[in-house]
Amino acid sequence: MKKEIRKQEILVLLYRIFLAYFFYQIARLLFWYFNKDLIKVDSVSEYIKLAYHGIAFDTTAILYVNALFILLSLLPLVINTKKGFQKVLFWIYFITNGVAYGMNFGDFIYYKFSQARLTSAVFQVAEHESNVSQTLMISIGQHPFVFIWYVILMALWVFLYKKIKIEERKPVQLIPYFIFSILTLCITTVLVVGGIRGDFKHSTRPINMVDATRFVANPLQGNVVLNSTFSFFRTLNTNNFKEVHFVDEKYIDENVQPYKVYDRKVENRPNIVIFIVESFGREYSGAFNKEKNIKDYVSYTPFMDSLAGQSLIFPNAFANGRQSIHGMSSVLAGIPSLTDAFTGSPYSNQKIQSIVSVCNDLGYDTSFYHGAPNGSMGFLGFGNILGFKHYFGKTEYNHDEDFDGMWAIWDEPFLQYFAKNVGKKQPFMTTVFTASSHHPFKIPEKYNDKFKKGKIEMHEPIQYTDYAIKKYFETAKKEPWFHNTIFVFTGDHTNQIYYPEYEKAMNRFAVPLIFYSPNPDYQLKGVNPEMAQQTDIYPTLADLIGYNKPIRSWGRSLVSDKDYSSIIVNSDGSTEQFMIGNYIYRFDGKDIVGVYDKADLGLEKNLIKELKTPEVEKGKQTAKAWYQDYMNRVINRKLN
Repeated sequence: MKKEIRKQEILVLLYRIFLAYFFYQIARLLFWYFNKDLIKVDSVSEYIKLAYHGIAFDTTAILYVNALFILLSLLPLVINTKKGFQKVLFWIYFITNGVAYGMNFGDFIYYKFSQARLTSAVFQVAEHESNVSQTLMISIGQHPFVFIWYVILMALWVFLYKKIKIEERKPVQLIPYFIFSILTLCITTVLVVGGIRGDFKHSTRPINMVDATRFVANPLQGNVVLNSTFSFFRTLNTNNFKEVHFVDEKYIDENVQPYKVYDRKVENRPNIVIFIVESFGREYSGAFNKEKNIKDYVSYTPFMDSLAGQSLIFPNAFANGRQSIHGMSSVLAGIPSLTDAFTGSPYSNQKIQSIVSVCNDLGYDTSFYHGAPNGSMGFLGFGNILGFKHYFGKTEYNHDEDFDGMWAIWDEPFLQYFAKNVGKKQPFMTTVFTASSHHPFKIPEKYNDKFKKGKIEMHEPIQYTDYAIKKYFETAKKEPWFHNTIFVFTGDHTNQIYYPEYEKAMNRFAVPLIFYSPNPDYQLKGVNPEMAQQTDIYPTLADLIGYNKPIRSWGRSLVSDKDYSSIIVNSDGSTEQFMIGNYIYRFDGKDIVGVYDKADLGLEKNLIKELKTPEVEKGKQTAKAWYQDYMNRVINRKLN
């Protein structure tokens, strides 16, 4: 057999792999188009630069997916050019590439909610849900053009694949055929390994999601450089929980202050009711936007706005995670989620000090309410870890006629059940996680004409949830436990965005934070402009109920005179973000890669090369010290 016979196969193989590159670039363009309101690209040349740098990430993804196809195309099997064998290759190629390519189209829609490219964390969500297929079908129905684009492009891909075929030939000289094939396989293996790693240098680690931000002016543009296939495969079986050492323990004790002590004396301990409101972004609530100077601003939470006027509120509060389960660990246990979520890690099943354990120590009756099927979102399992004495879900509610058909019991009836079911024993500490303000953005049919549609899909269901909370208070006010109760309201994470102010990178984590009590003794009134976060809720409540023992918390009490440092923490899925003093720091697990002025919530101007002041240098050190302490406590099970 002449070398030219294999040369034909190699050239066709290169053409078929090139097609994958071509269609990945189309998917990249469509991803940006569907999310251009969230990811700003100022010019064609800037987009071309992002697309060019994306080739390295496309290479890794394409080679991951096509490794078997490439191997079978080059193996010296003698029958490689036969029609039957080529048909097998065709199906392997399009089944694997079709599935992988579809991942990118899913992100056209869900990037708006997740604010990050698809990762293997999707398994952590899916394993607790029974309606994944139903959710998928509804999403396709609501966004048909995404599916249509996918079908059209896959059809075009098949057409172009079939345009160039391999001519059937039988090898005559087998020894040259095998020698040439083995050499080709060896060279290809080296190229594939280098392509998957993103570099041929042995000393360089394989590229990961963090590397996408090396080439961008704004960290959010890293999501254009990436593709969803890459981010999914790169996060499979990953564990970014690794001990590090940047500073000594004395520095951590003095600057991170992982243990806090509050000495408030409380005789008649208050009840605690925590509302974690699904997808309650700060953008939706007028009480938190009075000083934001947003043109033509409209509030969609009239009741929460009125309640905020009687409460202590924090209009500059942030979530510590991107998913519902992240909100639960942040709010109740003061544990934020970084690049890898704590709740999905091998370390989540350990003894954890939290507002639940603190209340249990003080003799409180503790309970958790969520109207979804028991176990949904992982809440039941994590609730058991935290030590809730009671769990009330869809099973305990036991009225399936109030089920929304997708996620959970509608908020209004479930919150009525919640109001009437608590308080049988006092003092009590309870948490309710609402559900209705969520995709697919539906409300009960009887309210179809009650609320204004707003500018985005989220505006109508958040009004419904606000109304459900109003009705809850009408019922709760009649209960004997109401007067001596502290209520806390926050969102688990943000959702759809309408106003440009909330398109900014840090404002993707902007949630409301409200402390309310009808009892004036707790002095929960006013507007506090300080930076706050979900992890501050646990120490604040521990302080308010008079828990005087040391608490392990990376947050701080927001009502104490004690001067504990404020370190706001969250992650965009590839880097950790710290707000310390006057600056925002971005950390990639090894070093600080960005420094921004605190007012630059869009992370538009990286000052890391310009700023070398003592404050900035200490801020860098403190961010790394915080990360060191977090890893040490999580890995070595020191969260109690």
